[in-house]
Amino acid sequence: MSLASHGRRATISEVAPLNLPDDLKRQISASVAQYWRTRGRQSEDQRHSARADQGLRSAVTGGAQMDGFVDLLAAIATANGVPAASVFRKKALEIPGFFRPTKEWDLLIVHKGRLVAAIEAKSQVGPSFGNNFNNRTEEAMGSALDVWTAYREGAFAAAPQPFLGYFFMLEDCKASQSPVRVKEPHFRVLPEFKGASYAKRYELFCRKLVRERHYQAAAFLTSRSDSGIEGEYTEPAADLNVSSFLVALAGHVGANVN
Repeated sequence: MSLASHGRRATISEVAPLNLPDDLKRQISASVAQYWRTRGRQSEDQRHSARADQGLRSAVTGGAQMDGFVDLLAAIATANGVPAASVFRKKALEIPGFFRPTKEWDLLIVHKGRLVAAIEAKSQVGPSFGNNFNNRTEEAMGSALDVWTAYREGAFAAAPQPFLGYFFMLEDCKASQSPVRVKEPHFRVLPEFKGASYAKRYELFCRKLVRERHYQAAAFLTSRSDSGIEGEYTEPAADLNVSSFLVALAGHVGANVN
Protein backbone atom coordinates (compact mmCIF):
# COMPACT_ATOMS: atom_id res chain seq x y z
CA MET A 1 0.00 0.00 0.00
CA SER A 2 1.38 3.41 -0.91
CA LEU A 3 2.18 6.10 1.63
CA ALA A 4 -0.32 8.36 -0.10
CA SER A 5 -3.11 5.95 0.75
CA HIS A 6 -2.46 6.63 4.44
CA GLY A 7 -3.19 10.30 3.93
CA ARG A 8 0.37 11.62 4.18
CA ARG A 9 3.15 12.38 1.76
CA ALA A 10 6.43 10.52 1.69
CA THR A 11 9.34 12.38 3.28
CA ILE A 12 12.57 12.89 1.38
CA SER A 13 14.35 10.36 3.57
CA GLU A 14 11.71 7.76 2.75
CA VAL A 15 12.00 8.41 -0.96
CA ALA A 16 15.78 8.62 -1.16
CA PRO A 17 18.14 8.02 1.78
CA LEU A 18 20.70 10.81 2.03
CA ASN A 19 24.38 10.15 1.46
CA LEU A 20 26.66 12.67 3.17
CA PRO A 21 30.38 12.19 3.91
CA ASP A 22 31.33 11.22 7.45
CA ASP A 23 34.12 13.80 7.42
CA LEU A 24 31.95 16.66 6.18
CA LYS A 25 33.45 19.24 8.54
CA ARG A 26 36.93 18.31 7.34
CA GLN A 27 35.88 18.70 3.71
CA ILE A 28 34.34 22.11 4.38
CA SER A 29 37.52 23.13 6.18
CA ALA A 30 39.61 21.94 3.23
CA SER A 31 37.46 24.01 0.86
CA VAL A 32 37.97 27.09 3.04
CA ALA A 33 41.75 26.57 3.01
CA GLN A 34 41.70 26.09 -0.76
CA TYR A 35 39.80 29.35 -1.14
CA TRP A 36 42.46 31.37 0.68
CA ARG A 37 45.35 29.57 -1.02
CA THR A 38 43.85 30.19 -4.46
CA ARG A 39 43.13 33.82 -3.72
CA GLY A 40 46.66 34.37 -2.42
CA ARG A 41 48.21 32.67 -5.43
CA GLN A 42 46.13 34.70 -7.88
CA SER A 43 46.97 37.96 -6.15
CA GLU A 44 50.67 37.09 -6.21
CA ASP A 45 50.54 36.09 -9.88
CA GLN A 46 48.86 39.35 -10.83
CA ARG A 47 51.36 41.42 -8.86
CA HIS A 48 54.05 39.95 -11.09
CA SER A 49 52.01 40.35 -14.27
CA ALA A 50 51.93 43.32 -16.63
CA ARG A 51 48.14 42.80 -16.74
CA ALA A 52 47.72 43.28 -12.97
CA ASP A 53 44.34 44.72 -12.02
CA GLN A 54 44.02 47.79 -9.87
CA GLY A 55 44.13 47.32 -6.10
CA LEU A 56 42.47 44.16 -4.84
CA ARG A 57 40.33 43.67 -7.93
CA SER A 58 42.35 40.51 -8.64
CA ALA A 59 40.47 38.87 -5.79
CA VAL A 60 37.27 39.35 -7.79
CA THR A 61 38.44 38.82 -11.36
CA GLY A 62 40.69 35.82 -10.70
CA GLY A 63 37.89 33.32 -10.25
CA ALA A 64 38.32 29.74 -9.07
CA GLN A 65 38.43 30.64 -5.37
CA MET A 66 35.17 28.80 -4.71
CA ASP A 67 36.20 25.66 -6.63
CA GLY A 68 36.64 23.62 -3.44
CA PHE A 69 33.06 24.32 -2.41
CA VAL A 70 31.73 23.64 -5.89
CA ASP A 71 33.63 20.33 -5.93
CA LEU A 72 32.01 19.41 -2.60
CA LEU A 73 28.53 20.26 -3.91
CA ALA A 74 29.16 18.19 -7.03
CA ALA A 75 30.36 15.25 -4.91
CA ILE A 76 27.20 15.41 -2.77
CA ALA A 77 25.09 15.33 -5.92
CA THR A 78 26.84 12.31 -7.41
CA ALA A 79 26.77 10.48 -4.06
CA ASN A 80 23.00 10.87 -4.11
CA GLY A 81 22.33 9.40 -7.52
CA VAL A 82 23.25 12.08 -10.05
CA PRO A 83 25.44 10.73 -12.87
CA ALA A 84 28.70 12.64 -13.20
CA ALA A 85 27.79 13.48 -16.80
CA SER A 86 24.75 15.40 -15.53
CA VAL A 87 26.82 17.71 -13.30
CA PHE A 88 28.26 20.84 -14.94
CA ARG A 89 30.82 22.98 -13.11
CA LYS A 90 33.42 24.23 -15.57
CA LYS A 91 31.57 24.66 -18.84
CA ALA A 92 28.05 24.51 -20.29
CA LEU A 93 26.81 26.52 -17.31
CA GLU A 94 24.26 28.65 -19.16
CA ILE A 95 20.50 28.22 -18.86
CA PRO A 96 17.77 30.39 -20.39
CA GLY A 97 16.49 33.47 -18.66
CA PHE A 98 13.33 35.52 -19.12
CA PHE A 99 14.69 39.05 -18.94
CA ARG A 100 17.99 38.10 -20.62
CA PRO A 101 18.89 35.33 -23.05
CA THR A 102 20.97 33.25 -20.64
CA LYS A 103 22.42 33.21 -17.13
CA GLU A 104 25.62 31.38 -16.17
CA TRP A 105 25.53 29.58 -12.82
CA ASP A 106 28.42 28.17 -10.80
CA LEU A 107 27.00 24.64 -10.68
CA LEU A 108 24.27 23.09 -12.79
CA ILE A 109 22.63 19.69 -12.65
CA VAL A 110 20.81 18.84 -15.87
CA HIS A 111 19.60 15.26 -16.11
CA LYS A 112 17.70 13.69 -19.00
CA GLY A 113 16.87 17.11 -20.39
CA ARG A 114 15.54 18.40 -17.05
CA LEU A 115 16.97 21.20 -14.92
CA VAL A 116 17.44 19.59 -11.50
CA ALA A 117 19.52 22.22 -9.70
CA ALA A 118 21.28 25.55 -10.20
CA ILE A 119 23.63 26.91 -7.54
CA GLU A 120 25.50 30.16 -7.05
CA ALA A 121 28.75 29.99 -5.03
CA LYS A 122 29.97 33.49 -4.23
CA SER A 123 32.30 35.28 -1.84
CA GLN A 124 33.49 38.70 -0.79
CA VAL A 125 36.65 40.02 0.85
CA GLY A 126 37.52 43.52 2.00
CA PRO A 127 38.27 46.29 2.12
CA SER A 128 35.36 47.61 -0.01
CA PHE A 129 32.20 45.96 1.33
CA GLY A 130 29.64 48.68 0.58
CA ASN A 131 29.30 48.71 -3.20
CA ASN A 132 30.12 45.02 -3.47
CA PHE A 133 27.35 44.16 -1.01
CA ASN A 134 24.83 45.96 -3.21
CA ASN A 135 26.17 44.27 -6.34
CA ARG A 136 26.06 40.80 -4.78
CA THR A 137 22.52 41.18 -3.43
CA GLU A 138 21.13 42.66 -6.64
CA GLU A 139 22.78 39.90 -8.67
CA ALA A 140 21.33 37.11 -6.51
CA MET A 141 17.83 38.56 -6.45
CA GLY A 142 17.85 39.24 -10.17
CA SER A 143 19.06 35.74 -11.00
CA ALA A 144 16.28 34.16 -8.96
CA LEU A 145 13.61 36.34 -10.54
CA ASP A 146 14.97 35.60 -14.00
CA VAL A 147 15.10 31.83 -13.64
CA TRP A 148 11.74 31.43 -11.88
CA THR A 149 10.01 33.56 -14.51
CA ALA A 150 11.67 31.52 -17.26
CA TYR A 151 10.54 28.35 -15.46
CA ARG A 152 6.96 29.64 -15.32
CA GLU A 153 7.10 30.34 -19.05
CA GLY A 154 8.20 26.77 -19.81
CA ALA A 155 11.85 27.44 -20.64
CA PHE A 156 12.89 24.16 -19.02
CA ALA A 157 10.20 21.97 -20.56
CA ALA A 158 7.80 19.98 -18.41
CA ALA A 159 10.21 19.49 -15.53
CA PRO A 160 9.63 19.48 -11.75
CA GLN A 161 10.61 22.62 -9.89
CA PRO A 162 14.42 22.87 -9.80
CA PHE A 163 16.54 23.42 -6.71
CA LEU A 164 18.05 26.90 -6.49
CA GLY A 165 20.82 27.32 -3.94
CA TYR A 166 22.91 30.27 -2.77
CA PHE A 167 26.27 29.53 -1.11
CA PHE A 168 28.22 32.49 0.27
CA MET A 169 31.50 33.03 2.13
CA LEU A 170 32.51 36.39 3.63
CA GLU A 171 35.85 37.55 4.96
CA ASP A 172 35.68 37.90 8.74
CA CYS A 173 37.48 41.14 9.54
CA LYS A 174 36.98 44.44 11.34
CA ALA A 175 35.45 46.10 8.28
CA SER A 176 32.85 43.34 7.81
CA GLN A 177 31.98 43.08 11.53
CA SER A 178 31.72 46.78 12.43
CA PRO A 179 28.31 48.49 12.64
CA VAL A 180 27.36 50.42 9.52
CA ARG A 181 25.30 53.59 9.52
CA VAL A 182 22.31 53.86 7.21
CA LYS A 183 21.02 56.98 5.46
CA GLU A 184 17.34 57.78 5.93
CA PRO A 185 16.64 61.08 4.20
CA HIS A 186 12.99 60.24 3.50
CA PHE A 187 11.88 56.99 5.13
CA ARG A 188 13.00 54.72 7.95
CA VAL A 189 14.86 51.54 7.04
CA LEU A 190 13.65 48.24 8.46
CA PRO A 191 14.73 47.92 12.10
CA GLU A 192 16.94 44.86 11.56
CA PHE A 193 19.29 46.97 9.43
CA LYS A 194 19.88 49.60 12.13
CA GLY A 195 23.57 49.41 13.01
CA ALA A 196 23.94 46.05 11.28
CA SER A 197 27.44 45.15 10.09
CA TYR A 198 28.02 43.86 6.58
CA ALA A 199 28.32 40.38 8.06
CA LYS A 200 24.89 40.78 9.65
CA ARG A 201 23.49 42.22 6.44
CA TYR A 202 24.67 39.18 4.49
CA GLU A 203 23.19 36.86 7.10
CA LEU A 204 19.85 38.67 6.87
CA PHE A 205 20.03 38.61 3.09
CA CYS A 206 20.67 34.87 2.86
CA ARG A 207 17.86 34.15 5.33
CA LYS A 208 15.41 36.35 3.46
CA LEU A 209 16.28 34.71 0.14
CA VAL A 210 15.03 31.43 1.58
CA ARG A 211 12.07 32.78 3.56
CA GLU A 212 10.80 34.63 0.51
CA ARG A 213 11.24 31.39 -1.50
CA HIS A 214 13.66 32.84 -4.02
CA TYR A 215 16.11 30.04 -3.21
CA GLN A 216 15.34 26.69 -1.59
CA ALA A 217 18.48 26.85 0.55
CA ALA A 218 21.28 29.24 1.43
CA ALA A 219 24.56 28.72 3.27
CA PHE A 220 26.55 31.50 4.92
CA LEU A 221 29.99 31.16 6.45
CA THR A 222 32.79 33.53 7.39
CA SER A 223 36.54 33.06 7.56
CA ARG A 224 39.55 35.18 8.49
CA SER A 225 42.37 35.60 5.99
CA ASP A 226 45.01 34.64 8.56
CA SER A 227 43.40 31.52 10.05
CA GLY A 228 41.35 30.61 6.98
CA ILE A 229 44.47 29.30 5.27
CA GLU A 230 44.40 26.61 7.96
CA GLY A 231 40.77 25.83 7.18
CA GLU A 232 39.15 27.72 10.06
CA TYR A 233 35.68 29.12 9.49
CA THR A 234 32.54 30.17 11.35
CA GLU A 235 28.86 29.57 10.64
CA PRO A 236 27.18 32.64 12.22
CA ALA A 237 23.59 31.42 11.82
CA ALA A 238 22.30 27.94 12.64
CA ASP A 239 19.63 28.10 9.93
CA LEU A 240 22.24 28.92 7.27
CA ASN A 241 24.81 26.22 8.05
CA VAL A 242 26.53 24.27 5.30
CA SER A 243 25.34 20.86 6.48
CA SER A 244 21.68 21.87 6.19
CA PHE A 245 22.33 23.25 2.72
CA LEU A 246 23.90 19.95 1.63
CA VAL A 247 21.05 17.95 3.16
CA ALA A 248 18.55 20.02 1.16
CA LEU A 249 20.53 19.52 -2.04
CA ALA A 250 20.99 15.79 -1.44
CA GLY A 251 17.31 15.33 -0.69
CA HIS A 252 16.22 17.17 -3.80
CA VAL A 253 18.50 15.40 -6.25
CA GLY A 254 17.82 12.02 -4.64
CA ALA A 255 14.10 12.52 -5.10
CA ASN A 256 14.30 13.93 -8.65
CA VAL A 257 16.99 11.91 -10.44
CA ASN A 258 16.18 8.38 -11.60
